[in-house]
Amino acid sequence: MKRFKLGLFPKVLIAICCGVLLGLVAPDVLVRIFKTFNVLFAQLLKFIVPLLVLGLVTPAIAGVGRRAGKMLLTVMVIAYISTIVSGFFAHVCASRLFPLYLSAGEFSSEALSAKEFLPYFELKIPPLCGIMTALVLSFMVGVGIIFTDSRALKAGCIEFGTIVKLTIEKAIIPLLPFYIFTMICEMSARGVIASILGAGLKVILTGVLLSICYLVFQYCVACAFARKNPFVCLWNMLPAYLTAFSICSSSATIPVTTACAKKNGLSDDIVDFTVPLCGTVHMCGSTIKLAVTSIAVAYIFGLPIPFAMYAHFVLMQGIAAVAAPGVMSGVLMASVGLLESIMGFSPEQTALVMTLYLALDGYGPACNVTGDGAIAIVIDKLFKGKQHE
Repeated sequence: MKRFKLGLFPKVLIAICCGVLLGLVAPDVLVRIFKTFNVLFAQLLKFIVPLLVLGLVTPAIAGVGRRAGKMLLTVMVIAYISTIVSGFFAHVCASRLFPLYLSAGEFSSEALSAKEFLPYFELKIPPLCGIMTALVLSFMVGVGIIFTDSRALKAGCIEFGTIVKLTIEKAIIPLLPFYIFTMICEMSARGVIASILGAGLKVILTGVLLSICYLVFQYCVACAFARKNPFVCLWNMLPAYLTAFSICSSSATIPVTTACAKKNGLSDDIVDFTVPLCGTVHMCGSTIKLAVTSIAVAYIFGLPIPFAMYAHFVLMQGIAAVAAPGVMSGVLMASVGLLESIMGFSPEQTALVMTLYLALDGYGPACNVTGDGAIAIVIDKLFKGKQHE
């Protein structure tokens, strides 16, 4: 008999519930022990994020190769544009919606008078380089591999990426629920958890609503270009949306997404090429989810986010998310460093973003894969009857 495994989403929910309850009765000594782990794990996250960018983005760029045809380049450009547009869409909508039902600076004002728990000790684990350095280095090495055709360096980058993936999957992801548990437990002990949980539900529902609205916008644009009915095409993609929502994975839904896209009357060859590629580079849903949660956290903490700073974050996050679906919650992991280096988030604020992001993980991948179908419609209109290199 196969051993039953609990998914990440149920583990996060259990961690939140246990953290809330234990924080009400836990002695200060126990909370400080949890705080010590929380601080150490935050340091580990800071260390691993630049390596994640180097290990995933470099092989992805090198994998394009000189034989990349116009179709591949077109898919990548459209996917990147869609990803960053989704981020700006989320910013515009969330910035106008949150003042209606969230209190600006609510948590920070409470936290000033709340009881503070200090870790017993701190261990600094400085990253090898900053996130921006990792991004630039990834592009330099990836493009260099393409032009020099260095098979040894490419193989080394792929193997390094495999090691980073293994570290994320075997060490970071399994500890994430406990990390969230320690943070929630501390907040509960400080007496500020009620406002956070109340705001969290509103933030999650806002993210779901905005992701659906963005899908309607995507299909209206794509189908206007291809002269198709957007709502019929969206209906045909519903099985892919529901599958990704339930299993919380863009990559694992590729077979279902492919079958649904073909129902929209698209060429088999183009769908078989476009959908798997978009599963790696098109992260509109995950970007909306990350944008909504980060804007909400900044709002309730009273942290000002100028538009120029946010634009910088979205443009870099779209690059960092390339190939991140190869790792569970990879988009979130690849963006942790950007939240702190660009947005100025503290480790506690970043941890809260992670909690809200993972609390309902499915709607991000669901939006991703459904949006892949919209890109396939555009590519089919542009290249149908043509053979890519």
